[in-house]
Amino acid sequence: MAHPRPSTYPQGVANKRDNSIPTGRMRRTAKVAGLAGGQTARNYATKAANLARDEDGRREAAGRRQAEAAEQVLEVLGNMKGAAMKVGQVASFIDTGAFPEESRERIQAKLAELRDSAPRVPFKDMRRVIEDDLDQPLDEVFSDFDEQAIAAASIGQVYRATLRENAGSRSAGREVAVKVQYPGVAAAVRSDLQNLGLIMRVAKRIAPGMDAKAMTAEIRERLSDELDYEHEAQSQRAFAREWRGHPFVVIPDVVTSLSHERVLVTEWVDGIGFEEIRQLGPTERDRFAETLFRFFFGSLHRNGHFSGDPHPGNYKLMEDGRVAFLDFGMTKRLGRSHLEAEVKALRLGMEGDAAGLHAQLAGMGFFDAADPLVSPEAVLEHFHAVTHWYTADRECTLDRALVGQVLIDLGDPRSEFWELMKRQTMPPDALLARRMEALTLGVLGHLGATSNWHRIAREWLFGDPPSTPLGALEAEFFGGRQAAA
Repeated sequence: MAHPRPSTYPQGVANKRDNSIPTGRMRRTAKVAGLAGGQTARNYATKAANLARDEDGRREAAGRRQAEAAEQVLEVLGNMKGAAMKVGQVASFIDTGAFPEESRERIQAKLAELRDSAPRVPFKDMRRVIEDDLDQPLDEVFSDFDEQAIAAASIGQVYRATLRENAGSRSAGREVAVKVQYPGVAAAVRSDLQNLGLIMRVAKRIAPGMDAKAMTAEIRERLSDELDYEHEAQSQRAFAREWRGHPFVVIPDVVTSLSHERVLVTEWVDGIGFEEIRQLGPTERDRFAETLFRFFFGSLHRNGHFSGDPHPGNYKLMEDGRVAFLDFGMTKRLGRSHLEAEVKALRLGMEGDAAGLHAQLAGMGFFDAADPLVSPEAVLEHFHAVTHWYTADRECTLDRALVGQVLIDLGDPRSEFWELMKRQTMPPDALLARRMEALTLGVLGHLGATSNWHRIAREWLFGDPPSTPLGALEAEFFGGRQAAA
């Protein structure tokens, strides 16, 4: 199955770069266009040299070109803000195990810079955004407001505060998280969206097999959604309804009366972050990893409504063992017919039906059924390579080596499936789901988690009985909801 190139962790505080938010389209276009042009010239040179290389030489050269392109993409995008910054952060989810050994340290350094970069905006300017959006002085809404941001990302910061009793909400007097958009970032993003075609030409150097046109349309829609915190509030309320009362998943409530286009106020949740979770024992890490798998993969197939941004800044492990999920700026709903088509493809692949899988994926738009270079046998082999960790009935530890190889086979010139992948495309409706799956795999790999992911997945794919204690709790929850309905 064709997949978009996965990504790492867009979270952190300001770095040493220029942290202003450039909004001039000509200046931004020049940076991106210059990079795209340089990459095109170098690619022509590589193609010419390939005429004199054998297959191994061509593959090695392609790997080097990909690593060079990644470094240059990250360098340019790391100096930009808005949508270009976000595209760069998406690229930063790429596990560096998918790059040549000699490039990994350089790539890792640039990814760290990009992860940790965020605009330096004085609090007085952020305060102005809050007061303008809420149409009230800060002190009239909050009895306490910590001016030191607790989290920063590409388009906003999060603060901790306490609501006044007269704040007009059932959450009055309670601690809240206040997500505030950087002033000027909306204009920067809109400028980048005008240039997105150029940006995707650059991104295509990292993932040459992707459908740039479909990816461009999908990213435009998702980034436009992320700019509007009212849209995010609506999504979070929907998730809160769908998961309310769940035994190990928590979605904080939105304070609707205080949530607007550039400000989102939600209930505060205490818990430990990802780096602390990684230091826990294997039993606790495995339980946490299973919770993530059930939430991200399970919400796709159970509800048709899923979060597409599973990076580690978006959840906390609470003291009682539940996991709170915090960010719903990038979500999507898929129709039942699309989900049923995906489940049918998974079933055919698991059963080893090469002809059936080939016909099903072609019908879904992944490739041309008449293409003689996309054989049923090759499609089935590729399917197993990228899904075996959850489609094979066995206990599987998701370590760096396994995850790195899966990511290579998802979209890397060194993969044995590269020629096949170049013939494939990605239907727009599948883009965010495949991204979510790849990023979730990356996170589980960072945890070194072990489970029989196949038996867990069968619970929502095929209605199988629970396979773990968490599965039993979840079956009771969803069974009770169905009975109530």
